[in-house]
Amino acid sequence: MTRLVNSVGDFPVEAVRGFALAHARYVQQVHGGVVRSTESPAGQVAVVLGGGSGHYPAFAGWVGPGMAHGAVCGNVFASPSASQVESVVRAADNGGGVLIGFGNYAGDVLHFGQAAERLRAEGMDVRIVTVTDDIASDTPANAAQRRGIAGDLLVFKIAGAAAEAGLDLDEVERVARRANAQTRSLGVAFGGCTLPGADHALFEVADGVMALGLGIHGEPGVSEAPLGTADEVADALLDGVLAEEPERGTDGYDGRVAVLVNGLGATKYEELFVVYQRIAKRLEELGLTAVDPEVGEHVTSLDMEGLSLTITFLDDELERYWTAPIDTPAFRRGAVTGRAPRTAVTQTAEAAAIVPGTPESQALAGRLVEAIRAMAACAVENEARLGDLDAIAGDGDHGQGMVLGTSGAASAAQAAQAAGAGARTLLVRAGAAWSEGAGGTSGALWGAALTAMGNALSDTDGADPDALVAGVHQAADAILRLGGATAGDKTMVDALVPFDETLAAERASGASLGDAWTAAAAAAATAAEATARIVARRGRARTHGEHSLGHPDPGATSFALLMAAVAAEIDPPTPESGDLS
Repeated sequence: MTRLVNSVGDFPVEAVRGFALAHARYVQQVHGGVVRSTESPAGQVAVVLGGGSGHYPAFAGWVGPGMAHGAVCGNVFASPSASQVESVVRAADNGGGVLIGFGNYAGDVLHFGQAAERLRAEGMDVRIVTVTDDIASDTPANAAQRRGIAGDLLVFKIAGAAAEAGLDLDEVERVARRANAQTRSLGVAFGGCTLPGADHALFEVADGVMALGLGIHGEPGVSEAPLGTADEVADALLDGVLAEEPERGTDGYDGRVAVLVNGLGATKYEELFVVYQRIAKRLEELGLTAVDPEVGEHVTSLDMEGLSLTITFLDDELERYWTAPIDTPAFRRGAVTGRAPRTAVTQTAEAAAIVPGTPESQALAGRLVEAIRAMAACAVENEARLGDLDAIAGDGDHGQGMVLGTSGAASAAQAAQAAGAGARTLLVRAGAAWSEGAGGTSGALWGAALTAMGNALSDTDGADPDALVAGVHQAADAILRLGGATAGDKTMVDALVPFDETLAAERASGASLGDAWTAAAAAAATAAEATARIVARRGRARTHGEHSLGHPDPGATSFALLMAAVAAEIDPPTPESGDLS
């Protein structure tokens, strides 16, 4: 249970603030995360890591000489927003290019990818390496689709040491990709974790049972087996990982391995050491040499009961960087030369001034504020329901993410309205705030949708039902293009497509916007319920698709609920009030 909480929404930010205050010798806080508080050599490649909060020491605990130059910290179990990534990368950059590293999750791929594209457009050389070490999440033939779990530590330690050694960006990227290709992990859970503010765990494991193939975001295992002794658990993990051992004597690998026995938050060190003594014995029997093994909590999942085993199959180069000195708040090895304090990073985050819209567009903007506020109220009302649905085959944070996203959008919309914004500017500001507040895949998609709809409108024209329908279509296109899902994948798209199609068809047949929206919301609700019969094929639920059978998709469900909430806000025609009908 995560008990020490002031405000659920503020929990990640307050945790980062406290971490930075406790470790000022190593880090300073910036918008979106932390960067080194000591100087790095000019021209050195900067390694920036990141992901959701709830995994400490990953990722902020790894910032310091020998590893990362910065860490982006999102909401609990949710990827940081693109603007947060950009902020940390800019603050960490030393002029030698930037390597961005994160685990292979859809939301991280979206947000980090968007940030990288924007930074490249400004002339910064940015590369991305995703960690794909979790053998339970896909087959060897589809290794590029696997999740990143505790292998983050080994891959990013090796990459950071390569940057510290003065390698250029091409070489640091090559070393990081090589480390990832040589790294395998497998985890086991005995009980789920509890999100801040929640009163129950995301999943339960029966007594005497262990869940194999867990994720690090509260996802349940992909299979279950009887819980044996510590030696039997060690054997299950080791046998699973070594099933993908490369042939010795090829490509520089001769039996040397980096080993991590990683606690997930509630399995304590003594237990981990008992497991490691069996692993060490087995490795010796198999003729494998453990090089500087690590046992402890490095990539956690709040208070999850469980552990994972990671092995990197080393060559000379990987071993050199794995054993190189490092000095960070949570990972230290060898002696690192002292570094001078760095001048505090100053950041300006002032948004461009709002140019007032025409009275007609301001009236429409006012109605849009009411629609977004209705969405926020709906998200709060359904937070627990959406979280429980998401916990069945995902990480359980969808309800919380929708609350954070809609509330952020509502606040931004109200501020824009107070400044006289027209419809276009208001929706664009709300979209950016949704993405920033929610993070994760849904944050990126909803943020892009509001932005696209805003760009389809203007700050001069008033309410035009057909323009609003066209704007909804532009929003749907943005979600389809950015997310890559199609109908049948068991995602928000399964409700989005029938909503978009029904709205356009009803309007074309002469229905008012209010009637058309109501019909479209009903179609979305029907489609969302129908996803209970679909196995998930995308997102975090993909690896647990069978678990979701019999339950509707949380993203499709939240979409349908929010569209129904908006329908209730579309009043009969009143020409002077920014009519949405």
